Amino acid sequence: MSISTIAKKLSTAAIAATVIVLGIEAVAQATVLTFDDITSTPNFAPIPNGYGGFNWNNFYYQNGSTTLVSLSGYDTGRVSGDYVSFNGFGNPALVSDSIFDFNSAYLTAAWNNGLSVTVEGFKSGATLYSKTVVVDTTQPTLVNFDYFGIDELRFTSFGGVEPDYLIETGGSGTQFALDNFTFNEKVTSVPEPTLLPAILSIATVSAGSVLRRKQLKQS
Repeated sequence: MSISTIAKKLSTAAIAATVIVLGIEAVAQATVLTFDDITSTPNFAPIPNGYGGFNWNNFYYQNGSTTLVSLSGYDTGRVSGDYVSFNGFGNPALVSDSIFDFNSAYLTAAWNNGLSVTVEGFKSGATLYSKTVVVDTTQPTLVNFDYFGIDELRFTSFGGVEPDYLIETGGSGTQFALDNFTFNEKVTSVPEPTLLPAILSIATVSAGSVLRRKQLKQS
C-alpha cells in the first residue's frame, strides 16, 4: 500500500472521528412519571403544564385509594403510589413536547370493561404511530408503545360495558386510568466551540504520527 493511500485513509479516519465527536445525538435515560409527585389534591385536578417537561391537555390526576372510587380503575390501576392520571370526562387527551420517545404506560379502564383506548403519535402534525388496546377495570395493562421521535400523543377512549358492581357506585363513562408513563427525551450533545480546534488538532496529530511510523518502517 502506497504512502499516499495510507495518508488518504488516515485523513478520512480523522475527519470521521471528528464528525462522530461533534454530531452525536444521544438519548437520555428513561424517565417514569408516576403522578405521585404533583401537589396532593382531595379529589382531582388538571395535570399542570410543565410536569415531566410536557404540556397536558384534558389530563387530570387523582388519588385512587379513596373510598369514592374503590374497585374502579382509578383504584385497581394504581401501579406506584396512590395517584393515577385520567382523561377528563372521557374525552380525548393530549401530551406534547419537543421531540421525545414514548416507551410504555399502564392503562386501566376506569368504569367500562372492554374499553378501547387508541393512542396516536404525531410529529409536526403527521401521524407516525397508532395503536388501539382493549383494557378492563380489574387490573392495569402494561402497553409497550415504542413511539420514536414524536412531539405529541393523543389518547382516545371508547366503548366497553360497565359491570354491575361499578354501576352501584354511581360512576360511569369512558375514562381510563394511566400510570407510570415512561419516555425518553432526545438530547443532542455538541462540544463547546472552543473545543473544536483541540479536537481537530488531536485528530491531525494522530494521523501524522501513524504515517511517520509507517515511513520509518519502509526506510
